[in-house]
Amino acid sequence: MTRPLDGITVVTLEHAIAAPFCTRQLADLGARVIKVERPGAGDFARAYDERVRGLASHFVWTNRSKESLTLDVKHPQAQQVLAQLLEQADVLVQNLAPGAAARLGLSFEALHEKHPRLIVCDISGYGDAPGNPGPYRDKKAYDLLIQSESGFLSVTGTPDEQAKAGCSIADIAAGMYAYSSILAALIQRGKTGQGSRIDVSMLESMVEWMNFPLYYAFDGAAPPPRAGAAHATIYPYGPFPAGDGATIMLGLQNEREWAKFCDKVLRQPALATEERFAANSRRVANREALRALIVDSFAKLTADEVLQRLDEAQIANARVNTMHDVWQHPQLKARGRWTEVETSTGPIPALLPPASTSSFAPRMDSVPDLGQHTDAILNELGWTSESIAQLRAERAI
Repeated sequence: MTRPLDGITVVTLEHAIAAPFCTRQLADLGARVIKVERPGAGDFARAYDERVRGLASHFVWTNRSKESLTLDVKHPQAQQVLAQLLEQADVLVQNLAPGAAARLGLSFEALHEKHPRLIVCDISGYGDAPGNPGPYRDKKAYDLLIQSESGFLSVTGTPDEQAKAGCSIADIAAGMYAYSSILAALIQRGKTGQGSRIDVSMLESMVEWMNFPLYYAFDGAAPPPRAGAAHATIYPYGPFPAGDGATIMLGLQNEREWAKFCDKVLRQPALATEERFAANSRRVANREALRALIVDSFAKLTADEVLQRLDEAQIANARVNTMHDVWQHPQLKARGRWTEVETSTGPIPALLPPASTSSFAPRMDSVPDLGQHTDAILNELGWTSESIAQLRAERAI
């Protein structure tokens, strides 16, 4: 079965999450992804933890279906190997420190004349466009720092305390924009025959996602208040405890749903027209009083009973699941969303890519060991066993 990116080769100098998440998704679509790693250490995300049978949770998530090649990219002979790889590459992805790729001769400007069809994607914290780097170009940029700079923390958490996202949201945002931009660049190359440079900034990716609170605070207006797991500007919309100790998430979007909620869920139809609660703005202003009424009503019911009432009233709802619950989620199981991928410590479960298609099956190959494919790739490039041994002796690989 032909995949969309079969025949496309991606060379990537990557670490952490943003670039690896981007390139893993390219591999899902069939691209050959050659991951260049430091000899002896590799991508530092390999050492974040040992939670997956001795392997790192972040690494197994973002690096399946890749080939690992160890190269000391500062070594002259290793640079020769890298140059050979770029001869056959369609895409170069890197998220090294700002300016590092340019110092290695890997900028788009340095490569374009020799490789006019090569697409170069640079991922950085604050952007690194030639001639327009901005004053923050050289600042270190980790996920939590970008959550801070983008304003995400200012609207996330409780009224008393800010809270970061529980996953690497800034890295994920940048990785997604890099991924989609590379796909667009491949389409554009098909029309023009020319590669292009893609400059992806973690800050700009996150600020794009912050446009609702930005516009809500337009022209000096107050920003959305931090409301914990509840919605900042719609009520009731958020978590509520049931009588058995479980937590239910529910969300109302309009006055029709509010009336049905009062009638069929709370069994108190008169509340719908009570002055304190007769419009969303009034419910938000009186949320503590309304919350007390809802909590008191739910206290007499189990979570299953609350969910049944909400479903019957066609009110949006969800369980507040733990990680264990998600592993066992009946919807994911019923839709066959779990498969397995191989690792050096045995097979592990892996979620299929979210966008299913009828035309091809996603690539779901092994998570590579450090340097697992070094000799095979060098052989492919014409290096003999003796020359490979010499490279290894010189610590070039």
